[in-house]
Amino acid sequence: MLKKMMALSGSLLLTVGLLSGCGSSGGTDASKESAGGKEDLKTVTINMFTASPEYTDAFNAYIEEYKKVKPNVKINLEIMQADYNTILKSKIASGSTPDVFQTTAGGDIDTYADYSADLTNEPLASAMTDAVRANMSSSDGKVLGLPVKGNLFTLIYNKDLLTKAGVTSPPKTIAEMQDAVNKLEAKGITPFANAYKEWWVWKHIFQHYVDAAAQDAGVEPKQLVSDFIAGKAKIKDYPVLYNNFFNFIDLTVKHGTDKPLERDSNAEVSDFASGKAAFMTGKGAWDEEAIKKINPDLKIGIMGYPVSDKADQSVIITGADQALRINKDSEVSKETIEFFNWLYTSEYGKNWFSQVAKVIPPIKDAPLPDLEMPKEMESILKTSKSGDLSVNYSLDTFHQKFGELMQAYISGNMNKDQAVAEIEKAWVQLGSAQ
Repeated sequence: MLKKMMALSGSLLLTVGLLSGCGSSGGTDASKESAGGKEDLKTVTINMFTASPEYTDAFNAYIEEYKKVKPNVKINLEIMQADYNTILKSKIASGSTPDVFQTTAGGDIDTYADYSADLTNEPLASAMTDAVRANMSSSDGKVLGLPVKGNLFTLIYNKDLLTKAGVTSPPKTIAEMQDAVNKLEAKGITPFANAYKEWWVWKHIFQHYVDAAAQDAGVEPKQLVSDFIAGKAKIKDYPVLYNNFFNFIDLTVKHGTDKPLERDSNAEVSDFASGKAAFMTGKGAWDEEAIKKINPDLKIGIMGYPVSDKADQSVIITGADQALRINKDSEVSKETIEFFNWLYTSEYGKNWFSQVAKVIPPIKDAPLPDLEMPKEMESILKTSKSGDLSVNYSLDTFHQKFGELMQAYISGNMNKDQAVAEIEKAWVQLGSAQ
């Protein structure tokens, strides 16, 4: 039984039946002419259940392409964002686990281990980048997930607005950020666009501070998060978390767009793209196309969060935070694994990530999409390290509660110490599947 499940927000429900009706997995025999006469091919149906509506067209594209490779394989795609977690749990509990389903990576790799095929020795696992493979692996080293995409988590900025304010380079320290805020406001420019109505943007910011706190303590981020989950660590013992993180949030609220708890992700993108703010918090590479649709000429920059007065702790974070899982008990698990081996190793697949889905490829030897943020990422990583994707070490059950507590903090319904106490409690109660 699942003990804890990820939490997913949103209100969009898309059900897309592709190529055939939504029958159960399995199939019938079909005939195909071959050099030796008639060859019986079993028609199989793969049912995919995912929570990424933004990739509907891209998923449809690779399903259509696969018809040319395996005409006997039919794929039904069901995409649901609202209540995805609840419905997935219901499907698993009723014995109707989809052939392919989606979870978050990291801790949830272990949560769903009993339902996931072992992909460790498959070509698709060898194709993953090292960082992504680690995000897809269980605590005992088995590859149990497939990356939906590679990702980039960063503070995003408007190059022209910083130049207009006389900020010659992106701030890397707390003092440099305060200086940038002062210069922007002197030119009548709002420093920050926020989406604090969303619970998930908070984890994207917080992980940068977790990485720095771990570095200061001389431990890996995974160990620090484990200590919080075990109740062994206290936020007050880590100044980067207790002081710097909360001070940064205070800064973004004080010097940000109005009514931050009413600004959702789309509103933040609109605020930033229309030039209403210089920095965009809590977001990443997935927002570039939406920004460019509003303002094609906007020059986008990316940077690490200025988490301390150590410039080298200001780093971007890369990795994979969403995973597809193949049901190990599926009647068509062999055909499903074959399908994803094709996607992750074929020439079409290598180009699908960048040219069709327009995401950062999670596999080796694949081109980057023709977008500014991935190109800047590639340039930055030539001389700077990537931070650890530490959101993966706690379940989204915790992250959702964390976001709600931070919303209570900035609304004034909790002071900092009350929020800290509740965050520590939530980490113990919700942080892991154990």
